[in-house]
Amino acid sequence: MRLVSLVSGFLATVMGVGACATSSNRPPGAARVADSASGATVEAADEAETQPPPLMVSEADLPRGFPKAGPIGTVVIKEYPAYRLARVTSDRGGANALFNPLFRHIQRNDIPMTAPVEMTYATPDAGARRSGTTSMAFLYQAPDVGRTGPDAADPRVVVEDVPPMTVLSVALRGDYTPANFDRGLAQLETWLSENPGRVRVVGAPRYLAYNSPFVPWFLKVGEVQYPVERLDRVARP
Repeated sequence: MRLVSLVSGFLATVMGVGACATSSNRPPGAARVADSASGATVEAADEAETQPPPLMVSEADLPRGFPKAGPIGTVVIKEYPAYRLARVTSDRGGANALFNPLFRHIQRNDIPMTAPVEMTYATPDAGARRSGTTSMAFLYQAPDVGRTGPDAADPRVVVEDVPPMTVLSVALRGDYTPANFDRGLAQLETWLSENPGRVRVVGAPRYLAYNSPFVPWFLKVGEVQYPVERLDRVARP
C-alpha cells in the first residue's frame, strides 16, 4: 500500500495524470478532419491513409467506443458516445486533492483504470495566467459499470453519466499544464474564427490526458476540446 500511495502522490504532483490508450480492440468512435483552408470535412479514416497515426505509448484501454487520440496539431471534429465517469471538483488543494480521492475510488470499487483522464481549469481574469485544475475525472470502461451518484465512502467523488457529444478537438504533445491547455485553446479559437458557421460552442473546454508521468514529455499526448453543435448539417430551405 505504501508503494501505491507514493505512486498516486507522484502522479498527481507532476500532473501527468491518466494513462495512454491506443487500444485496437475497441470500436473507435467517428472523427472528422476539419480542413480550415478549404472548409472541407473528411472522415478521419480517409485522413489516416495519408498520414501515420501519432506515436503513442499504450498504457490502458480507451472507454468503450471512444475515438483514438490525434492527429497531432490538426483541428478535428469528433463524435463521442455516452460514457460514465467519476469526478472530483475543487477550487483549492491542487492536483492531489483531485487525484487521490479518484484513485482510491477505483481501487475500492475494483474499477479498471482507463485513459484519458478528463480535466478542466478555471477561467482566468483578463490578463491573468490560468490557475490549476478545478476538476478531474476518471472514465469508466463502459456506461453499465457501477452506478451513478456520490461515492458512499467519499462523497467528494460523484459518478455521472455523460450523454453523446460532438467536440472540436486538437491533439498536442507535452506535459499536461495550463500553458499547454491554453496553447490548444488558441488553436481551436483560430479555427473557429476562420470557419464561421461550421460549429457553435455549447460548453466549457476540457483537457484529455492520455499518459502517465512515466512517459517522456515529448511522447505524451493530450487533447484540448470544446463541446460543439454542428451548424453545417442543419437543413436549409
